[in-house]
Amino acid sequence: MSSAYWPEGVERCSAGKFLVWLAAISVFLAWGGYAAFQIFSNGIGVTGLDNYFGFGLWITFDLAVIALGAGAFFSGFLRYIIRIDELKNVINLAVIVGFLCYSGAMLILVLDIGQPLRAWFGYWHPNVHSMLTEVIFCITCYCTVLIIEYVPLILENRKINQNKFCHHLAHNFHVYMPLFAGIGTFLSFFHQGSLGGMYGVLFGRPLVYREGFFIWPWTFFLFISSAIACGPAFTMLCGTLMEVITGRKLISYKTKALLAKISGLLLCFYIFFKILDTYAWAAGILPGMGLTFDEMFSSEHGYGKGLLWAELFWFGLLPAIMLVLPQVRKIPALMYLAAIMAAIGVTINRFVFTVQGLAIPVMPFDRWTTYYPNWAEWSTSLMIVAYGFLVMSLSYRYLPIFPQEVELNKQA
Repeated sequence: MSSAYWPEGVERCSAGKFLVWLAAISVFLAWGGYAAFQIFSNGIGVTGLDNYFGFGLWITFDLAVIALGAGAFFSGFLRYIIRIDELKNVINLAVIVGFLCYSGAMLILVLDIGQPLRAWFGYWHPNVHSMLTEVIFCITCYCTVLIIEYVPLILENRKINQNKFCHHLAHNFHVYMPLFAGIGTFLSFFHQGSLGGMYGVLFGRPLVYREGFFIWPWTFFLFISSAIACGPAFTMLCGTLMEVITGRKLISYKTKALLAKISGLLLCFYIFFKILDTYAWAAGILPGMGLTFDEMFSSEHGYGKGLLWAELFWFGLLPAIMLVLPQVRKIPALMYLAAIMAAIGVTINRFVFTVQGLAIPVMPFDRWTTYYPNWAEWSTSLMIVAYGFLVMSLSYRYLPIFPQEVELNKQA
């Protein structure tokens, strides 16, 4: 397509370079597609999952991208409800990142449920006593909200927007965007919390079980706070990665520093309560169940205490302090490093809850077990990442995502 389809006043690479880029992405899509075909044909027995590990790489990946994609609903909340005007420069990017994270998570779930033809059972025959029922409905509804928020961006393509109907439809969508931002915030807050609450009520899994605050286990609130803490930083990292790949300035450093500051403040809040939670669990819950702190870890099987200290300090407290300090935010390399560390920290948290919680023996005849994801799980996970690169590449090339792009590159 010619430059007439690009956002006005910007530069994009040649069609040849873009096709080469898409071809590289297609390699991972094809590899993952082959693995998905094998899984659908032969069942999830072709993966590394077994009777011990019903959850593995897929659910870790699923929960991690949902947490990191929280930048969409929280940025929308801050932009449209709290009225932080500076975030208008990244709200389009946040919406696309959120859409990719949530739609990618749902694609992973199609593989993980084992019998995708029965996926509708959760909607038609809901277990009203399960937190996963609330998750199913909220994540579906919020994904729908993200699609609604993504549609006006598509309608603002230069060629599409020349159609009067599409032009007015896009305008009307923008008028009602605060409403969708509010709905999205409500839906995402509750399903983020219920994902954590699901683990917290598993009294047969001592690593993840927690006592309650009113009707919710503490993990309900910890999952929410960790998601809103890391989401803005991840959105900033996505914009920065796009700048590196394209060689163009897309977001002002002032806006990036604001996202980093928001993440830093929220991460301090989260880590404070996460440390309290860990202490209460080790000093109160475990002894009450007749267990010890050391029994929850096994370095021999790959689940040592190093993961706990890494999550709490190296990838929790340290990036929180770094992002809060103005002196650190003035140094791009340190700010980006702290944001990456925060993203790693929330991923470790989801891995520990998902995999390590299942590895610990809970019955007299149980033993420590180690989980290894195989090629089918890795390739399908990389396929979802490639899907994200594909949609983001097309969006960047043909949609007006970055309001500051023209001005920033004129200055350059």
